[in-house]
Amino acid sequence: MGQVIPSPVEPATAACLRRIVADSTNRIAWLRARSQGITATDVAKLSTPKSIQSAAWDKLNGSGFGGNPYTDHGRAREPVIAAWVHENFAIQPSSQLFHAAENHIHLATPDGLGIREHGRVELAEIKTTNKPFKTIPRSYLRQVFWQQYVLGAERTLFVWEPHRDFVPTHAEPLTRWVDRDDAAIADLILKADEMVAVLRERTAAAREAYGAAALYL
Repeated sequence: MGQVIPSPVEPATAACLRRIVADSTNRIAWLRARSQGITATDVAKLSTPKSIQSAAWDKLNGSGFGGNPYTDHGRAREPVIAAWVHENFAIQPSSQLFHAAENHIHLATPDGLGIREHGRVELAEIKTTNKPFKTIPRSYLRQVFWQQYVLGAERTLFVWEPHRDFVPTHAEPLTRWVDRDDAAIADLILKADEMVAVLRERTAAAREAYGAAALYL
């Protein structure tokens, strides 16, 4: 998926387009940029004080998860689903990493980005799943709300494609609009700040013990 091309209606008013950090089409630069901030993938894990500690450990050391047939299926299906979203909702596929206006280490790469009249922003988040659900899992909602915060979006089209043995079970993906939730966003920012504090403490300790460079400001 390539560079986002905003709709022709007042694209210059979309402030998020001035906050692009990297593009996943350059995977090395994208991964490097992500490693220096708090992403939606990181925030998805932040539910309890213990999870903050665990997420910080994963950030510094890597989770050790290299993918499996389910993640491979998701990567293969995402461009197909993104094209369907574009055709039906005029939300373009996105591969770009953005930083928040308020904090440059708060980062997100939405699956889809739509620029509406007067610069209003709508996003898309795409998932595949072999476990059908009636309500959006909380970890996915945390990703959605974080992306809304980083890009200044009003709402997100959550798109999911259930499958059985890697064969989609519906003729079309399922969708649900998720409106921006500023209270949830404020809570996530607090948790992200706690994670950053843990990262700074651990990198400072490593620097003192081993002369290692700190990862976080």
